[in-house]
Amino acid sequence: MAASAASRKKRIFDIIQIGNVSDIPSRAFDIFLVIVILLNITVMVLQTFDGLKRFDPLFNTIENVTIFIFIIEYILRIWTADYLYPQKDRGHAVLSFIFSFDGIVELLTILPFFFLSGFVAFRMLRVVRIFHLFRINANYDSFNAITSVLYEKRNQLVSSLFIILVLMLAASLFMYSAEHEAQPDVFENAFSGIWWSVSTLLTVGYGDIYPITFTGKVLAIIIAFLGVAAVAVPTGIISAGFVEQYTRLTQEDGMKDLVLGLQAIVINLDSSWIGQTIDEVQKKSGTDIVLVAHHRKSFVPDKEYRIQLGDTLAVHFPKQ
Repeated sequence: MAASAASRKKRIFDIIQIGNVSDIPSRAFDIFLVIVILLNITVMVLQTFDGLKRFDPLFNTIENVTIFIFIIEYILRIWTADYLYPQKDRGHAVLSFIFSFDGIVELLTILPFFFLSGFVAFRMLRVVRIFHLFRINANYDSFNAITSVLYEKRNQLVSSLFIILVLMLAASLFMYSAEHEAQPDVFENAFSGIWWSVSTLLTVGYGDIYPITFTGKVLAIIIAFLGVAAVAVPTGIISAGFVEQYTRLTQEDGMKDLVLGLQAIVINLDSSWIGQTIDEVQKKSGTDIVLVAHHRKSFVPDKEYRIQLGDTLAVHFPKQ
């Protein structure tokens, strides 16, 4: 009886896992969830139109149904958290999911439903439901490529943003020095030029604040050119990251062709390889692990990579 309950729980876990394209019920659940998310967001937008007030009963019904589905899904993910984190005990697995990015996003998209009346701050929480759209990310490699590039280039992007912030502050100070006497009401203090520096450096150019002195105009020209260069830096970093990502994916596709004919081993809960490094497994089993597929991404593992639940390994067994 216990084994049957455990198998049902494992099957539910497999179905609600995002991105399992080989499992038809799991794929159908992913598509259903995307439809529910988009429906919930659409209703939230339509409720802001005064001309559609007569449809409020329908909108409220759709909203209640979709939120109920989200709550059920959240409960199921908590219930099956021990399969998501097999190396942790039940309590730690649940806490790991609750405080993970996916867990926090799911909770933030459910909580606003219970605080739609009362203080404005609580009513504004309904906007947080837009975070549902983040969960669609996990279904598509194109979105995953974007997040991967941003993560890999995070240090360079932070550095470029820091440079932009320094330029904004410097531009504000320069413009204050040049324009304060001519426009004391506009450039009142060192920080009053921040709005002007932001609109100029980021090439927005609203024109509501502008220099009128000769020195200020010269500085504005220089700062405007610096702004073009400053915006181009993070753009170039992201573009280079996409090229690297595409090259890497192309190489991995070529590697997949090379390993055709090797034995594929899917790591499940019964596998003794979970948690072991590639080097440890190869030494103990006498095999060569040439490729690992993890979360729909394939790569050549280093010796220190630890095998995880759900990994697919391309393994070469030496002839006896």
